[in-house]
Amino acid sequence: MTRPDLIGRSLVVAQFALIGWLIWPLTPQRWSLPALALVACAAGLGLWTFVHNRPGNFNIRPEPKASGRLVTSGPYRYMRNPMYSALLLFAAAEVLAYADGWKIACWLALALVLLAKSMLEERGLRELHAGYAEYAKRVRRFIPGLF
Repeated sequence: MTRPDLIGRSLVVAQFALIGWLIWPLTPQRWSLPALALVACAAGLGLWTFVHNRPGNFNIRPEPKASGRLVTSGPYRYMRNPMYSALLLFAAAEVLAYADGWKIACWLALALVLLAKSMLEERGLRELHAGYAEYAKRVRRFIPGLF
């Protein structure tokens, strides 16, 4: 296993561990209107992403599939990693619903893991797709127009 493969797999493990910590314990949560709005936005963005980038075209690991095609339609017109953005929205809803301060640290750690994962993935996409570098100059990583 190469070093990038090991790093990629470690990031996936960290991602799932942090998601688990965000939703644990499975106790009643306080679902406020802002938390529900975040869940709705996360679900909508996630579904919109799946409409434009079907399973089989991408990996859960940050190594792009050699047979994958570059998707720049739908939410990919506005952000390069809409599924990561949807996950961060969902995680933010969990922080609000649990109203537990340590979950904020967990959300921040998840954001850093997804940033590292996206950087590793984008390195591979630049090598695999000739138009990716230009696309990355025009479209932000997670938040349209900002970041």
